[in-house]
Amino acid sequence: MVSIRLILEMKGGEAMAFKSIDQLDITGKRVFLRVDFNVPIDKSGKITDDTRIRAVLPTLNYALSKNARIILASHLGRPKGKPEPEFSLAPVARKLGELLKKQVSLAPDCIGPEVEKMVAAMKPGDVLLLENLRFHKEEEKNEAGFAQGLAKLADVYVNDAFAVSHRAHASVEGVTQFFKDKAAGFLMRDELHYLGKVMEEPARPLVAVIGGAKVSGKLEVLQNLAPRVDKLIIGGGMAFTFLKSLGMNVGKSLVEQDLVKTAREILEAADKKGVKVYLPLDCVVADKMDPSAQTKVVPIEKIPADWMGLDIGPETLNRFGEALKDAKTILWNGPMGVFEMEPFSKGTMGMVRQIVNSGAMSIVGGGDTDTAVHKSGLAEKISYISTAGGAFLELLEGKKLPGVEALKT
Repeated sequence: MVSIRLILEMKGGEAMAFKSIDQLDITGKRVFLRVDFNVPIDKSGKITDDTRIRAVLPTLNYALSKNARIILASHLGRPKGKPEPEFSLAPVARKLGELLKKQVSLAPDCIGPEVEKMVAAMKPGDVLLLENLRFHKEEEKNEAGFAQGLAKLADVYVNDAFAVSHRAHASVEGVTQFFKDKAAGFLMRDELHYLGKVMEEPARPLVAVIGGAKVSGKLEVLQNLAPRVDKLIIGGGMAFTFLKSLGMNVGKSLVEQDLVKTAREILEAADKKGVKVYLPLDCVVADKMDPSAQTKVVPIEKIPADWMGLDIGPETLNRFGEALKDAKTILWNGPMGVFEMEPFSKGTMGMVRQIVNSGAMSIVGGGDTDTAVHKSGLAEKISYISTAGGAFLELLEGKKLPGVEALKT
């Protein structure tokens, strides 16, 4: 595993391997700021969740306080390497303008003579949002010429898009080769700071709560975390693969048959390290995955053959809560059930309350988990909510992130 000590300022005053934006001289300079404005937009063009935009405001406001000329770059959605109107960043430019209370111009493209002309006309304090990076297939291919075209727009490079820093794309990795001065934004710095605490020197006991539908999506996370934590709580659909590995019948619940043996190995490895693993004792079962389905709570060993488990039950929630009571640090990724459907939301919503009530430092990551926490109304009581999904998981897996490595000095 990559040591996060290499990329963070940890206790003892060790120097950071990369700078943050406040360690650069950006006064009056052109700052290329890579952000993640990949926000949900409805058919009317309205942004339905502006969390990712607001998350970058501290970095933006700092740059504005230095009279920098800010050139923002982001992707949106999955256009197929060519302009597609439905993926234009125009709604983002409007929303950002409202939040900053100032004009945010939208460039017609992200590279080229017309964009360069707009940049040349910028005055100190101006904000220009480039059009969707992924309108060019060269972005995801990390093509050097495209990266150089982006770099020629600015004097300084700042990455505040941790959520895409696991991708070796032109605006994340390639472009940095053409900048002498490069740094992390405040959001990137904070993401790595909190994850660094968990992975390097957490206050213990450290409890990991891992949920979600499938073991396959969290396999490397589980393998990397299981020996490192003091307690491991497993919920969600993935729990049934672990229960199956212990010889239990789980009805029609989701089971990844090809990972049953692996699940057993993870449990055995945790046991050898003295890590206590908590699995569901009861669950909410239904005859189908539908809000109108028949439901009931049953012990795990009594799941009917033709029913499926879709949420943890009240006994499980209480047991998980007991496991969290002495925790000093909690890391949570993945819901406890199909929380999008009301009959199966109680476990996940209850888990939010249990984590908040524990009083531990709590770090939440992953899109679904983020959504659930905000839905609960208790988001402000969580210590840190990551804006990232894939990057969050890859860092927990112990992988090096191209966007982070590229900032090293």
